[in-house]
Amino acid sequence: MSRTYKTEAIVLRSIRYGEADRILHLYSREHGRIGAIAKGSRKPRSRFGGRLEPFFRLSLILHRGRGDLSTVTAAETVDGYPELRSSGRAITAASDACGAVLKLLDGVEPNEPAYNLLVRYLSLIDRDPEGPLAGPAGMVAFRLKLALAAGFAPELASCSRCGASDHVSAFSGPAGGVVCPSCEANSFPITAEAHGFMVEALGRPLAQLPEAPAAAVRQAGRAVGETLEHHAHVRLPRPEETRAA
Repeated sequence: MSRTYKTEAIVLRSIRYGEADRILHLYSREHGRIGAIAKGSRKPRSRFGGRLEPFFRLSLILHRGRGDLSTVTAAETVDGYPELRSSGRAITAASDACGAVLKLLDGVEPNEPAYNLLVRYLSLIDRDPEGPLAGPAGMVAFRLKLALAAGFAPELASCSRCGASDHVSAFSGPAGGVVCPSCEANSFPITAEAHGFMVEALGRPLAQLPEAPAAAVRQAGRAVGETLEHHAHVRLPRPEETRAA
């Protein structure tokens, strides 16, 4: 079996290593999460240029070594998302999306829907860096769809404990979804606006972001966060915390 392989990937994180190298956290279409080292990539005349920074979409050739890290032997830019990089708002949203993928999808099993979702989100905020998709509502919608791709989408149609479909006015992270008054222990109230935003955000294409009041978006973000914390054992900062950082 050849140790050299080719894949398309998004750079989730890039860390300086040693005097001239970089350690890369990648999410790839064909191989899931990849850890890689790009030797000499920080040298002024490196053949990699500046394309090993976060958010770059790359076509890569890598070599599997004996350790946990593959070695990057070639990299070509598929998309650098230049407009995204000109906006602090869009950079924050892209960082949040890549951080969510980094924490939630940590295995080598490929997840093409998740990869395509990340590519689509970066493309959309690159197209409109100051638009709503780069704000808290877009960040929550991305997390909802990522949770669905990862198999952790919250139950929104009926009580996640007893199955009742009436009067679901609260959300329980431990239960993984909305709950009725009879099952609302360890839950928090959720408004119709927040519930509706979550349902529409899951059902619509990412580009068709539903409108919702800021308070409803915060409730939806809390619901997604608590679901992932209890069921995927992953804690993500709330979008409003991310933006304040």
